[in-house]
Order: sequence, then C-alpha cells, then structure tokens
Amino acid sequence: MPSKILIVDDTETMRLYEHMLLSGQGYELDMAENGVEALKKIEGNKPDLVLMDIMMPQMNGIECCRRIKSNDHTREIKVVMVTTKSEYEKVKEAFAAGCDDYVTKPIDRVELLSKLKELLKFSELKNLLRS
Repeated sequence: MPSKILIVDDTETMRLYEHMLLSGQGYELDMAENGVEALKKIEGNKPDLVLMDIMMPQMNGIECCRRIKSNDHTREIKVVMVTTKSEYEKVKEAFAAGCDDYVTKPIDRVELLSKLKELLKFSELKNLLRS
C-alpha cells in the first residue's frame, strides 16, 4: 500500500509545485489550503506524512503540527515543515511543536525526496515492530 502524503499550503502554486515534485514516486497525494482543512482531512483519511507550510491564514503550520502531535490518534504522523530561510526562528518553534523535519524554499527535490523516504521508512519499520 502506498504511503499517504498530505500537502498543506495556502498558495495554490506551491501546492501544485510540491504535488509535481512528489508525483510519480508511488505516494498517494492529497492537498489542503490551511491547517483547519488539514486537520479535517487527517480525520477522514489519516496520512503517513504531512508536508506543511509554516505561514498560513486561519491556522498556521506550527499550531496545526502541535494539534497533530498532541492527539493520541495522530501523533505518529510525520510532519515536515516548509519554510523560507528568513523564517529560521519559526523552525525552532516548529520543532518545539513536534515537527519531524523541515525543508526550505525554494525546495530542492533531491533533499525533499530523501527526507520523506527516510521518515516514511522509519515509520514503516516502527509499525512492523509493533505488529
């Protein structure tokens, strides 16, 4: 079964760009426009990983990450934050909220795919050990 990735960004161009970067990699992809929509989608179709922008209206990525990681049913979901280099202070907040990793814009495809593959492999091994 392919890993599920939820792409969360308030900018349609970035959502489509990230979708394009991940297309053809064997992932099941879904998208959301903000943290509120992301949490609803997570309830309905729990992803294995969330690739999420930090700065968004309604609910930013840090608050959304905090809610994902504080919920017993979703805390195992890997969260990778997407940020600009000028938002480094926000990256520290994101790690404090529980994010698993981050990538900076402009996104380097090789770095992104490598990080996602590693995080998803770790989750898969952890699930195997539990069963």
